[in-house]
Amino acid sequence: MITLKSNREIEKMAASGALLANVHKGLRDIIKPGISSWEIEAFARDYIESHGGVASQIGFNGYKYATCVSVNEEIAHAVPRKNLILKSGDIVKVDMCVELDGFQSDSCWSYAVGKVSDDIQRLMDVTHKALYLGIDQARVGNRIGDIGYAIQQYVETENKMGDVRSLIGHGIQPTIHEQPSIPHFGEKGRGLRLREGMTITIEPMVNLGTWKIVSRVVDNDTWEYYASADNSPSAQYEHTLAITADGPKILTSQDPEFDATYL
Repeated sequence: MITLKSNREIEKMAASGALLANVHKGLRDIIKPGISSWEIEAFARDYIESHGGVASQIGFNGYKYATCVSVNEEIAHAVPRKNLILKSGDIVKVDMCVELDGFQSDSCWSYAVGKVSDDIQRLMDVTHKALYLGIDQARVGNRIGDIGYAIQQYVETENKMGDVRSLIGHGIQPTIHEQPSIPHFGEKGRGLRLREGMTITIEPMVNLGTWKIVSRVVDNDTWEYYASADNSPSAQYEHTLAITADGPKILTSQDPEFDATYL
C-alpha cells in the first residue's frame, strides 16, 4: 500500500530530515584518516538521540546499529567496526535513518577520507550528479522508470561506470521501507505513475567497475552486506523527498540553496 502524505506530514518528515542532514554535516568534520568506522557510529547515534530523535535502523530486520558504514568496495549495509581504521584515499559511505516525533527520514552520503585519487573523486562526482538527475524526474505525472532511466543513462552510457541494480530506493513513512520500489535503472514512461503526496528515497549506488555485486558476512556475525563483484570502489548518495505539485521537495537537504541549482 502506498500512502499519500498531507502537507503537515511532509513538514514533519522535513523536520526529521533536517536532523539527519545535521548529522551528515557534523560528519564532515570528524571523518579523517586515523578514525575507526565505529567512531562514526558513536557520533551519529549520540547526535540523533541528544536532539530528540531515534536511530530507526536499530532493530530493523535485526540490525544493531544507528548507521551503516561501508568503505571502498563495500557498497551498502556494512556495519560499523572498531577495528576498521580509515586511511587517506578511502571512500566511506554513511547511511542512516532518523525518526523524530513519529516521522521518518533516510539519507546516505559519501565522504572522501583525506586525499583521494582522481578516479574516486570522479566516481563521487558522477554518483552525486546522478542522484539529482533522478530527483529532477520525481514529478507528478512522471513514472518511476523515468527516474531510473535518467540515472542509468548518465552513469553507464555517459560515464561507463557500474549502476548497481540489486539495491534500490523505496517509499518511506510510516516505516523506513514502504512501497513503491524505486530502481536506479529503467525505461522512460514505464512503471508506476508518480502522484502528489508520495514520499520516496532515491539512492543511486555506483561502482567504478562492474555493476554486479556480491554479498559478504561480517567477521563473527551473520549480518550480510554488499560489495562490488570486482572489488572496485563504490559511491552512494541518497535523499528522502516528497512528490509535490511544485516539483520534488528534498526533505534531507544539507544545503537548500545548492540543491535548488540542480532542480
